[in-house]
Amino acid sequence: MDTIVTAILLGILEGLTEFLPVSSTGHLILAQAWFGYDPAQWRQFNIIIQLGAILAVVVTYFKTFWNMGMGLLRGERASIMFVRNILLAFLPAAVIGLLILDVIDAMLESPAVVATALIVGGIAILVLERTIPTREEQGVEALSWRAAIGIGCVQCLAMIPGTSRSGATIMGALAMGVGRKTAAEFSFFLAVPTMLGASVVKIFQEPDLLAGTAAIGWTEIALGFIASFLVALAVVRAFVAYVSKRGFAPFAWYRILVGAVTLIWLFGF
Repeated sequence: MDTIVTAILLGILEGLTEFLPVSSTGHLILAQAWFGYDPAQWRQFNIIIQLGAILAVVVTYFKTFWNMGMGLLRGERASIMFVRNILLAFLPAAVIGLLILDVIDAMLESPAVVATALIVGGIAILVLERTIPTREEQGVEALSWRAAIGIGCVQCLAMIPGTSRSGATIMGALAMGVGRKTAAEFSFFLAVPTMLGASVVKIFQEPDLLAGTAAIGWTEIALGFIASFLVALAVVRAFVAYVSKRGFAPFAWYRILVGAVTLIWLFGF
C-alpha cells in the first residue's frame, strides 16, 4: 500500500478510536497485523499522530481550559478543584508508566494481547452498564480527591494494549458514581496531560525523530497528524452527545466482535 494512503488511513483510525472506549493503540497494532506493514517503520509516525488527537480536545474545550486557567490565576475554588482532580488522576499513570515502560513496549508487539483485552474490556463495560444506575451530572470540579485518584489508578489498566485509556477512565468514573457526560469529559481532559506526557517521553527516546530523519517522511507524518486532528475533532463532539443519551453498550459489543474476529484470524487460520 502506498505510504501516503497508509498515513492518511492510520490518521483516520487514530482520530476515530483515541477517545472512544475501543483502544486506539490496540487498533493501530491490529492494523499492523492485518495489513502486514512494518510496525517499527511506523512507530515514530504513531507517536506524532497522537498529538493531533490531543489538539482536537484542546480546540474543542478551549473555552473550558481558558476559563479554568483564568480562574486559577484568580484563585477561584472551582478552577482549583478542576486542576487538582486532573493532576491527581494523572499521577498514577505517570509513575507506573515510567516504572514499567519496557514491559509496555513488549506488549505492544502482541495482537493476541490486544484482542483479549478488547474482549475482556467489552464484557466489563456491559456489566457496568447494566449494574450501575444513571447518575446526576456534577462536573469535573465537583469530584472528590479520592474519586480522582481512583480514576487515575483505573486508567493504569490502559497500559495493557487493547484496554483503552478512555474506556478505563470512563468505566472507572462510572463505578465511582460519576455521570456519563462528566465521565466522558473527564476522560478527554485527563487525556491531555497523559497522552502529551507519554508522547514527549517517546519522542525523546527516538533520536531519528529528533534529528528529522524519521523512517516515515514528514509529508506522511503531516497528513496523518491532520487526519487524526480533524476526525478526532468530530468524534469528541459527537461522542459526549451520544453516550449522554444511549450509554456505552454499542462500543462494548464492537470491542467483543473485533477481539473475537482477531483471535479467530490469528489462531484459526
